[in-house]
Amino acid sequence: MKYSFMSFSCPELDLDGMLRIAAEYGYQGVEPRVESKHGHGLELDATAAFRAEAKAKAAASGIAFSCLATSCRYADPATCQEHVDDTIGYIDLASDIGAPALRVFGGTIPAGIEREAAIKAVTAALKQVADHAAARDVKVCFETHDHWCLPEHVAEVMRRVDHPAIRVNWDIMHPVRVEQVAMADAYATLKPWISHCHFHDGATTDGKLAMVPIGEGIIDHETALKLLEADRFAGYMSGEWINWQPYAEHLPRELATMKGYHA
Repeated sequence: MKYSFMSFSCPELDLDGMLRIAAEYGYQGVEPRVESKHGHGLELDATAAFRAEAKAKAAASGIAFSCLATSCRYADPATCQEHVDDTIGYIDLASDIGAPALRVFGGTIPAGIEREAAIKAVTAALKQVADHAAARDVKVCFETHDHWCLPEHVAEVMRRVDHPAIRVNWDIMHPVRVEQVAMADAYATLKPWISHCHFHDGATTDGKLAMVPIGEGIIDHETALKLLEADRFAGYMSGEWINWQPYAEHLPRELATMKGYHA
């Protein structure tokens, strides 16, 4: 299993710093999050020279770009085309730096729009970007997130798009927490399309979710790992910890816990 982490763990670090701590703590990759004012500098307006430099730095460090994480989303007709256009640009950015995957969302479904209409809208949007993604050798990975935490809804979009460049980012927490879908059932529904995964743990107190160390919350990470390993998953498990503990505290600890499940 390969492990990476999102730049939310270290938003203050530049690209060199992020690559350095990944190597120091034993991760194989990093996942830059765009549009969040992080220090890595990998944004749509990054120059060709900076993109080439980033790719070279990653190669020299032995740390891969596991994925480029975006906020692109498609369920709202008012903003869908804007996000499709951005997705095209981010596919180019991902390809230029050597990232094999691009994370996107379905997005919140506006009031008055039925689920079927939203499925059609997201399907149409992903079809618009699919061929370009294939040409740039990038997988666009639709995350189980927001109004798309039920695995069957994501699977239905995948079936309708039916394109090898359109895949799934399985955030292992959201189907369990939001839709009360068992880990094994979520995996069984999504496994034909999973190319990237997010992991983190959480616990609910007074109705509010808070991140906690893996093993202290509601998410059965060990089962998720065993399911993926049984099918020889070749992508990354990428830790997503937003505005949490200092990176020097949580990055080594969470990886050690995950590796312990492989024993």
